[in-house]
Amino acid sequence: MPQVKHFKNIANSFESVIEDTQAEKTSFKVEDKIFATLNTQNFKAILRLSTENQIKYSDLDPSAIYAAPAGWGKQGWTIFELKFVEEVLINKALTQSYCEVAPKQLADKYVAEH
Repeated sequence: MPQVKHFKNIANSFESVIEDTQAEKTSFKVEDKIFATLNTQNFKAILRLSTENQIKYSDLDPSAIYAAPAGWGKQGWTIFELKFVEEVLINKALTQSYCEVAPKQLADKYVAEH
């Protein structure tokens, strides 16, 4: 599925990212902190966002972008159903997720772009 390949390419394009794959799930980390996960079986990604950004993205399409269940969603983890989300939106959300988790000196390299 092209969305999965696109997601992986964008997530790995950020500086100092480590990709860790176990079974059908892949985690993307910076400085040993996860900023995104990808489930290739169900084409869902989960991104760590601020509460403000989680609401902003969820408001765009609540059927395709929504808070993760239970306490995970309250911590900003947001599910993106890749089959229904445009690549431009994935790019922006991944960049924000990376910047919210990465150390300031790394995040600053991408903040100006968005």
